[in-house]
Parts: sequence; structure tokens; C-alpha cells
Amino acid sequence: MIFYAFRYTNLGLSLFYLILGILAIASAIRYTVGNTAYGYRGYGDVFVFIFFGLVSTLGVNFLYSKQLDFDLFLPAIAIGLLSVAVLNLNNMRDEESDRKVNKNTIVVKIGGAKAKKYHYSLIITAMILVLIFAIIDDFHFDQYLFVVAYIPLIKHLVTVYKNDNPKALDPELKKVALSTFALSVLLALCMIFFISDVLVNNS
Repeated sequence: MIFYAFRYTNLGLSLFYLILGILAIASAIRYTVGNTAYGYRGYGDVFVFIFFGLVSTLGVNFLYSKQLDFDLFLPAIAIGLLSVAVLNLNNMRDEESDRKVNKNTIVVKIGGAKAKKYHYSLIITAMILVLIFAIIDDFHFDQYLFVVAYIPLIKHLVTVYKNDNPKALDPELKKVALSTFALSVLLALCMIFFISDVLVNNS
């Protein structure tokens, strides 16, 4: 009986991830394809947040652990916000051209000045959430290595603040993307160290 329950549970999870994968592909295609492309209506940020933040973080963890860890919502939201920041930066750079082709991104809708404030809020909130996560999970002092990834992010915010030419933001795209990746890797390593410490202390 237990064997069959386990088998059907795995089958259900497999179907769930298959559907999720199809939705992710469909979402990527529908971003700019078709008359109802959501990227032209300002919904790109929402889908990026969901698939690059919540799904990529919580989904992968659930795939291996078979349980939903609510603590991971904080870093999942943070990575989602940073992913949205990459898209927002791209849209800030392309505001003029997007306006001409009626691509109504959030930047086009609210304007460059407010888009900057939106950008600050995305990155700063993400950094705060990761710090809160570390405090809640009782990270040791040496497990705050992930804050190294904050350095290029802070420098990026200063660059955006001083910027008056959207086209000059192009090099910043790589900086935010790589900083997000670095934060993800460093945070994962810090979490592994934390788990190792717990296992050693409890053995």
C-alpha cells in the first residue's frame, strides 16, 4: 500500500512539473509573440517574478525535498525581485524604442523617473529580505559571505541614480544578472555550511 502511494505521489509530482515546464515555455513564448503578448501590456515583471523567483527557487527545492519550506519564500522573493530588476533595467534602456512600437512596459507606463524608484525598491527590498532570512535561520557570522554580492549591486544603484542617458545602462544589465547569480551561489554555500554545522553539533 505504501509503495503504491509513493508511486502515485511521484507520478503526481512528475505531472505537476511537466505542466509547470510547459507553462514556463508558453510564458516565454507569449512574452512578445501574438496580438495579446503580455510583454507589451506591462505584465512581464509579474511572470519573471513568478518563474525566475518563486518557481525556480521553491520549485527546485520541492523537487528534491518533496516538501514546501516556508523559510525559502524570503530568498525566493528576493531572487524574483532581482530578476525583475534585470528586466526593468532592460526596459529602462529601451523606453524610447518601446514607446514607438507601443510596447507598454511598466517603464513606459510610469515613466523613466518613477522607473528608477521602482528599480531601487526592487534591489533594496531583495537585499533586505535575504538578510532577514539569514537572521531568522540564525546564520553564524562567517555565513554572511553572501553580502559580498551586495557590493556590485550598491555600485549599480549609484550608477542608475546618476544616469541621465538610458542607453548607457546597457553594461549594467550584465552587472545585475551576474550579481544575482553570485548572490544565489553564495547564499546556497552559506546554507550548506549552516546545515553542516547543525549536523556536526547534533552528532
